[in-house]
Amino acid sequence: MTCPSSTTLTATTSRARTSLLLQLKLGCHHWSPSRSRSWTCLRYGHGYIGGEGGGGGSLLGTAARRHNVSKNRAVRGISMFLNTRPKPVVKDGVLSFDGTEALKDMPHNIVIKPWYDSSSAAFLGAAFTDESESSSSSTSRLVFKLGVIRETRLLCLFRFKIWWSIPRVGNSASDIPVETQMLLLEAPHDHSASSDGTTAYILFLPLLDGETRSSLQGNSADELQVCVETGDPALLASESTKAVFVNYGGNPFDLMKESMKILQKYSRTFALRETKQASGIMPGMLDWFGWCTWDAFYHDVNPQGIKDGLSSLSKGGTPARFLIIDDGWQDTTNEFQKEEEPFVEGSQFGARLMSIRENMKFRKASSEASSVPNSLKEFISDIKSTFGLKYVYVWHALMGYWGGLHLDAPGTQKYNPTLKYPVQSPGNLAHKRDIAMDSMEKYGVGTIDPARIFEFYDDLHRYLASQGVDGVKVDVQNILETVATGSGGRVSLTKHFQQALEESIARNFQDNGIICCMGQSTDSIYNSKKSAITRASDDYYPKNPNTQTLHIAAVAYNSIFFGEVVVPDWDMFYSRHNAAEYHAVARAVGGCGVYVSDQPGQHDFNILRRLVLPDGSVLRAKYPGRPSRDCLFCDPVMDGKSLLKIWNLNKCTGVIGIFNCQGAGSWPGLEDSPKMNSPEISGKISPSDIDYFEEVSGKSWKGDCAVFSFKSASLFRLAKHGKLDITLGTLQCDIFTVSPIKVYGKKVEFAPIGLINMYNSGGATDAIEVITEFSDFGIRIKGRGPGIFGAYSNLKPKSCSLNLMDEGFEFRSEDCLLTIPIPSSTDVWEVAVYY
Repeated sequence: MTCPSSTTLTATTSRARTSLLLQLKLGCHHWSPSRSRSWTCLRYGHGYIGGEGGGGGSLLGTAARRHNVSKNRAVRGISMFLNTRPKPVVKDGVLSFDGTEALKDMPHNIVIKPWYDSSSAAFLGAAFTDESESSSSSTSRLVFKLGVIRETRLLCLFRFKIWWSIPRVGNSASDIPVETQMLLLEAPHDHSASSDGTTAYILFLPLLDGETRSSLQGNSADELQVCVETGDPALLASESTKAVFVNYGGNPFDLMKESMKILQKYSRTFALRETKQASGIMPGMLDWFGWCTWDAFYHDVNPQGIKDGLSSLSKGGTPARFLIIDDGWQDTTNEFQKEEEPFVEGSQFGARLMSIRENMKFRKASSEASSVPNSLKEFISDIKSTFGLKYVYVWHALMGYWGGLHLDAPGTQKYNPTLKYPVQSPGNLAHKRDIAMDSMEKYGVGTIDPARIFEFYDDLHRYLASQGVDGVKVDVQNILETVATGSGGRVSLTKHFQQALEESIARNFQDNGIICCMGQSTDSIYNSKKSAITRASDDYYPKNPNTQTLHIAAVAYNSIFFGEVVVPDWDMFYSRHNAAEYHAVARAVGGCGVYVSDQPGQHDFNILRRLVLPDGSVLRAKYPGRPSRDCLFCDPVMDGKSLLKIWNLNKCTGVIGIFNCQGAGSWPGLEDSPKMNSPEISGKISPSDIDYFEEVSGKSWKGDCAVFSFKSASLFRLAKHGKLDITLGTLQCDIFTVSPIKVYGKKVEFAPIGLINMYNSGGATDAIEVITEFSDFGIRIKGRGPGIFGAYSNLKPKSCSLNLMDEGFEFRSEDCLLTIPIPSSTDVWEVAVYY
């Protein structure tokens, strides 16, 4: 059967497996049925696309041309076609959505498969007839062109190290770095409005396809390329017909959410953060203040030091309720560090695990002093009862330790470890070297037999649980892609390890107690079914002044992608540090767990008390904190003019953190770029910077907001699109609570701010309701935590009460700020304001 055009659609069969391809051949196209699926050719404008079996397609304006497609499926295809969402169209080598060009000069071997359940989403890939069609001679790693991108603003998230991702902005494909895992385009200016009048966006997500993993990159000719690799020279990558997912929409956050929902449904290999939250598997430690031992002690962590740190935090009124005992507790040995010889930097990554038990710092022999605990179990029981800890996590690497398992130790032989020397892909080697990876390449990794990996995790976690441990921080996760030779390739090996890890966590820890770390590759993310927390940036480096701003910006942008699958973890920080408030405000707006790594007695409680309530809980925002729309295609670290705005929501309010990230550091790979001259940057914040604000404003909202600045303690009234001017110096920040002003009883205009002594003041407010009891008219606000409750009120109240008792209040008529004190002994409160 031939379509009425000079262009033909061909359905082919993969030589690796039976699957249908819709191959676009420029100049001559036809189509034919596959053994495994039926396809419908549909015409859109003058280009042709196909719909996958199960959703179908339809010929626009005439009749559906179909082969082995039932009438019901044809009707369903027509029904779906009536959807107003723009469809992907290919004409003359140009892929476009609603007149917006996404790619130009597409090669002849590019394959496009629209997603049957969405009119704007599609898969892109390629099939190769011989190796000459790829830019690589190695068939375990193929690079092919998708098309040309020019003159459009774009945002990439790419791995600048094997472990970590950072953002990069640009205007053409030549600005897209190797190892890009997310690409977002703003529609070109001549087609910049979607059907609802807003700016349009195009999203590209490289995927896992069978045994292959894809990433994006650009070249000097502004061609967008796809790199497809297996991670095993013995495993061929002859084609990848669903290497990249592409979608189009008017809201970038909706677009990302919708796209990840489609991919969850398509792949069934991972679960969304929303799904995990609905399933009740979010670890409880997220809502409590924590302390991590790493930057406090590094490898010298010890029981007495931990007690000292927990004690000093409790005495200051911000008790830690969860603890991470980081690297330094395990039973390891290191043949590369000789006693009485000079320390060789990097040799620490050659150490190997001897057993699953704790080392002798945490358990004593019978002759040792009483200050050493008898066991890890005794120690954890002691600190939980003494300091009110709810959760104790311990650190371990994915392979047990940095250098894996000792090959001949009695405690590890049962897991059949073999020494492997990691091999990084050319994509990783194109960017910044990492001392941990370099060292592991030098010393090798005692790699656990994949057939024994669940046994190892189950033994380790069952032992830890028996000692009172509630969860684990699992580090060095991306190591798998470098040791996959002979083990089925990087995708299969990662999936196998991830499944074993998550099964062990579910079996041994009741609260899904795991924080993933150094696992920012799509191999891991697209195999995350249960893991709910993942570190979202390179480490916090307290001694490096050039990385403080980079850290904040990296997590915010990475959260656009990773935040759909996990709660992004912002890492620890020092509360006594020149950038302490900068980091604290970021955690307050980040929707993440909050924990510090202060040395015992080295705390700034003025900062900590703005984050932590006296009971040890934190006011965690609702979603992962992400950049506002007007920041998406700016470089807040190096363009010399942009401030970074991070938005989030609470139950009743919105929140915006604003940061000057300019002038303190340079992105890796851009260190030679010109530096800014002025330390101060000016910008604007607006209630419209907060997406999904309708979740707190409701349908009856008239459009005005109360906006409270923590830094100046000022209250402003702004329309939804009103703006406030902000000027900040390098490493300065502010945080604004944005509360919708609503009308009560026809004349009272009211908006709760929350606890104005806290960075995320609105996080303290749980509910607001009208009081119409007897002759009284008023407003009741429910919340938690002591401090100063603040609200916008256009009228001065007649009286106020706290937990049914009359309470004094202050009313500032010049800006309508109402404040009511909440005593330090109060955990949960109801404030009533009467008019």
